[in-house]
Amino acid sequence: MQKIKLGMVGGGKDAFIGSVHRMAARLDDRYDLVAGALSSSPIKASESAAEIGIDKKRSYTSYQEMAKKEGKLADGIDAVAIVTPNHLHADVAKEFLEAGIHVICDKPLTAKLSDAEELATLVKESGLVFAITYNYSGYPMVRQAKEMIAKGEIGTVRLVQSEYAQDWLATNIEQNGQKQATWRTDPNQAGAGGAIGDIGTHAYQLAEFITGLEASSLLADLDSFVSGRSLDDNANILLHYKNGAKGMLWVSQIASGKENGLNIRIFGDKGGLEWSQEDPNYLQHTTLGKPKQILTRAGSTSGELANAASRIPSGHPEGFIEGFANIYRETADLILAHNNKTEFTNLVPTVDDGLRGMRFIDKAVASNQAGSIWQSLDH
Repeated sequence: MQKIKLGMVGGGKDAFIGSVHRMAARLDDRYDLVAGALSSSPIKASESAAEIGIDKKRSYTSYQEMAKKEGKLADGIDAVAIVTPNHLHADVAKEFLEAGIHVICDKPLTAKLSDAEELATLVKESGLVFAITYNYSGYPMVRQAKEMIAKGEIGTVRLVQSEYAQDWLATNIEQNGQKQATWRTDPNQAGAGGAIGDIGTHAYQLAEFITGLEASSLLADLDSFVSGRSLDDNANILLHYKNGAKGMLWVSQIASGKENGLNIRIFGDKGGLEWSQEDPNYLQHTTLGKPKQILTRAGSTSGELANAASRIPSGHPEGFIEGFANIYRETADLILAHNNKTEFTNLVPTVDDGLRGMRFIDKAVASNQAGSIWQSLDH
């Protein structure tokens, strides 16, 4: 199968998420990473490129130079992975879209809602593939839950409870120069949302992805518990969905003792489903009036969507990298279909999902600033 020639912006030495994207792209052998603008520091960019095997001729000092040159090369990149801080996503994406290059962007889509809206319009005009790496939607048992709900196995969804709790920002580590904390707590780099942008968008997108529902309005109570912090580090949010279901979302990065507690519970009029990211190979299913069932990844009860997202037999753990890899693999399918001018659809989160995530952040901040009142999530 034809490999996708991949470039990367950001993700140089000491950047956690860049290495995650590279591992995910390699897992199914669908990409060749051939170019990069890996750092704003020319020396760091060159050293990073050498470390991961990018030819020095295709290691660039800026993303603008990279887009311009790669867009004109006969063997130029097909797609670019954007793994920079949030405030750079929009400008980088625009540059590559205008060069005719497909985009794989880390979440959230942008730092400002207006930039997200402009970018969504540009993507539609370009006709290019734009994927956003909401990687938890790539987990097999998440897709199992999605398929079960679509088939009506828990009936009409009434309640959706999602939470994402961590403790790594429980103290002011940004004051000590911790790189990941510094930009995530800086409004100029992260945007208007702190925890709600960094991990809240994951929980929000996951709930909509699994249920197939869209939220219509929200009410948010945001906190900045750590002294001196500008952005939220804890949030409690109520949601109304368009089918009449109600939702509750808790997101926190100051929940002491929590590591990566992404959990979701969905209740319909016939049953319920529960999934935890820290134990991702199992999905709890309860039918009203019957004992709870534990469904296993790649087990006898797994459906088509879960099996398609699994790589190894049941009983072996799959998780974070594999979830990312499913997004990369499916994006490769979309890019090849685009290049071959054929119709193809799958479950890859698109620029529209990214735009919904940005609207979620914008409305949550607006609700909190107005004294925690309901805000419409419509345009």
